[in-house]
Amino acid sequence: MNAYEKENIGLYLSSEERDSCGVGLLADLSNEPTFSTIDSALTMLENMSHRGATGFEENTGDGAGILAQIPHLFFKEILLEKNIQIPERGAYGLGVFFLPQKSNLQNECLQLIHESSTNCGFRILSLRNVPTDNSRLGLSALETEPTILQIFLEKVDRDHHTGKDSSFENELYTLRERISREIYRAIPDAVEDFYVCSLSSRTIIYKGMLSANQLRTYYPDLQNPLFKSAFAIVHSRFSTNTFPKWKLAQPFRRIAHNGEINTIQGNLNWWKAREKAFISKEQMVGHESAMLTVCDPTFSDSGNLDCALDFLMHKGRSIQESLMMMIPEAWQNDTEMSISKRSFYEFHDAMMEPWDGPASICFSDGKVVGACLDRNGLRPSRYTITNDNKII
Repeated sequence: MNAYEKENIGLYLSSEERDSCGVGLLADLSNEPTFSTIDSALTMLENMSHRGATGFEENTGDGAGILAQIPHLFFKEILLEKNIQIPERGAYGLGVFFLPQKSNLQNECLQLIHESSTNCGFRILSLRNVPTDNSRLGLSALETEPTILQIFLEKVDRDHHTGKDSSFENELYTLRERISREIYRAIPDAVEDFYVCSLSSRTIIYKGMLSANQLRTYYPDLQNPLFKSAFAIVHSRFSTNTFPKWKLAQPFRRIAHNGEINTIQGNLNWWKAREKAFISKEQMVGHESAMLTVCDPTFSDSGNLDCALDFLMHKGRSIQESLMMMIPEAWQNDTEMSISKRSFYEFHDAMMEPWDGPASICFSDGKVVGACLDRNGLRPSRYTITNDNKII
């Protein structure tokens, strides 16, 4: 059994990991970052507490989280207190890491993070232990609570990497994948506990094995008036066939998903069949043992949807195009659909099978935010645009 395979015990089947949850999106259409957006999104999350779940302990949740823009001024002020200056907004990467509880595993992970960063041309500017308040957490959440670390990075050759286009995001994606591959290969005991929540120059994620009402208090950062964003995506998890875990909390790096992917096994099999075509021989040289699949067997259906979407974006597609490829409308018999749209779906139908749900998905790449349904329409969503120019 390798590091990614799970032992099926009793009635548990790792292939049946699904979740069904509550999801919400709030965005300022004028693209003005405010603390009010974060505060309101957390209130939205708290009002969706009935969409989440708890274990036998009422204070242990299945998972909750928030995805937002990096609050540059907030982190700039915090690091100035340590006499550290970070580059301008968008010119540095910020990673949020879950690390194992054991100090020896933490040290091994940090060593590989440093090595991978150096090998990918990055310089680590600062490490920050994320302040947390676990006084309201149940025993099950406390027993598996990771050490949560933020890492600030910049490219050694900054002149050619301003972060103003997608190339910097792609390099951060490559770094994130390399870190995960190296750690999962070299430290099998860290597979369940090590996780990169986010590593981006645009977005940041705060999440955990929390209930909807615990997220705000667990992370004091989210209560700071300088923590500003123009949008926020929130999620409350209800794991229908899977055990709660810190890393399975949503949002993921691109999406927050309400529903289940009914076709998940077929989707995973098709991606596995395509992998050798995705990876060039040049990429494989010297790294054969460290290569991972695009999808991750330790993830849920929602997590693997996010992995596949992230990969398509890494290869140059926009988030809108990627989602239309993966989650097409019921276009075959829609006589009112435009010819150009029908042609798009018909072309990509030969490239990729649909990820069919019920699925309601909120998504963002840090610049664009949106939401979509799958063609079955079994997870309807509603939205409103307010008088003060916000979409909810």
